[in-house]
Amino acid sequence: MPSSTPSPESSRANSRADSPADSRPDSAADSASAPSANPPARGALTVAVAQPVCAAAGRADTVSENVALHAEAVRKAGTRLVVFPELSLTGYDLTAPAVDPADARLAPLVAACAATGAVALVGAPVTETDGRESIATLVVTGQGAEVAYRKMRLHGAEVERFAPGGKPVVLELDGLRLGLAVCADAADPAHAEETAALGIDAYVASTLYGPGAAQAERRDGHVRDRAAAHGVWCVLATCAGATGEYPESSGGSGVWAPGGELVVQAGTDPGELVRAELPRR
Repeated sequence: MPSSTPSPESSRANSRADSPADSRPDSAADSASAPSANPPARGALTVAVAQPVCAAAGRADTVSENVALHAEAVRKAGTRLVVFPELSLTGYDLTAPAVDPADARLAPLVAACAATGAVALVGAPVTETDGRESIATLVVTGQGAEVAYRKMRLHGAEVERFAPGGKPVVLELDGLRLGLAVCADAADPAHAEETAALGIDAYVASTLYGPGAAQAERRDGHVRDRAAAHGVWCVLATCAGATGEYPESSGGSGVWAPGGELVVQAGTDPGELVRAELPRR
């Protein structure tokens, strides 16, 4: 579809909030566009950004508990798209085992997407067929899960285990083109520029920021600047509360309109979820 974007004045979202050149084998990394997810729906694309409570890391049931919390959020959201933070299925635990998209533990989330007609973007470490590992965004529908995107800008100790993704990715959903990002990707203006060059309607980031006012200002500045620079919607799902090795994180998931105007934003508490509508052209 054309890459022209609506102005915030003409397409401001309706919103509401609830409280508490890579050789990867996967097609989403080898192509500029990920597969389209589910049949199209009419009207605006309804979006929720969730910052669920995260189960304690390192337990046998960590992933299963987080899947249950994700499924609950999908059912609560009642939206077509639900976006979750970075490494949301394991928490930010860089030692957590990789998650296979075909893992039976994902079944409750697949069922929730089937029941609601939702598409969920969730975060997990994944293993490639060649043995390399990535920090990934999985797209989950009522048909199952698959890797949609691999984080390109690794940060800190991530480089000791994970390989960076090679290409920006666009997910097409109901006539809108969604450019995907994970955490440090969104902090680098060049990543948004590379992704926007593919023609996108929204820049969708799954992230983690630390607690406190300075981190909150940094978080909001990143997405506000990307929306303003490229005239696209910015959708941010970021961790709240404890996640993996972090005892605290920022919360503040939200949606920004083209031009950078804040539309809706969650508070700092884990378990919050906010919604918005992105108009189709």
